[in-house]
Amino acid sequence: MSENSPTSEPTTVLLVDDHELIRSGLATSFLLDPATQVVGQAGSVQEAMAVFEQTRPQVVVTDLQLPDGTGLDIVRAVRRDYPGTGLVVLTMHSGDEQIFAAMEAGASAFVGKDAPSTDVVKAAKHAARSPRTFMCAALSAAMIRRMSGETSRLSDREHEVLLLLADGLGGSQIAAQLFMSESTAKSHITRIYQKLGASNRAQALVTAMRTGLLSSLGPAR
Repeated sequence: MSENSPTSEPTTVLLVDDHELIRSGLATSFLLDPATQVVGQAGSVQEAMAVFEQTRPQVVVTDLQLPDGTGLDIVRAVRRDYPGTGLVVLTMHSGDEQIFAAMEAGASAFVGKDAPSTDVVKAAKHAARSPRTFMCAALSAAMIRRMSGETSRLSDREHEVLLLLADGLGGSQIAAQLFMSESTAKSHITRIYQKLGASNRAQALVTAMRTGLLSSLGPAR
């Protein structure tokens, strides 16, 4: 039976994003598609898991960065306990590292927030049909870069700076520790953020943990 048949049950969706405006916009896009139905919304990992247990949607569409963790925490937990659930990661940070991290966590699709909202709806419907296959428009190019070694990696010096960031040091402290100027330290920090697709220290450390650049946080080194 066609997914657009009026007698078909709509695909149920849970939306997770800490910005209510984004959730509302997505909910409107799904409302316009009769083949889908938003059954819940959440703004954090903890709230998302609680709403998921209450509603048991066929698909979860989640932002990557959340106040109490990441969307990948949701992806891993749901994939482990409910393998047939579709999982879509939606993020403004759509670099290669984020794409591969989502794929490895078990996501069904990866969509950048700069994509049309119809792409998110399309990804959710794909996720409901094929929860264990991964759909991402940029995957082929990312795979080519990974195979050819072109994916951005941290230099040895940038990795040293990252470790000091994880220890809680600021730009001036890092400069003193590594015997460099403060402007040089800040340049290293900026490049680290760019390579990790982060906009601040917290996001950079979360991504570094998730991708294996950091095994633990804190000064135990």
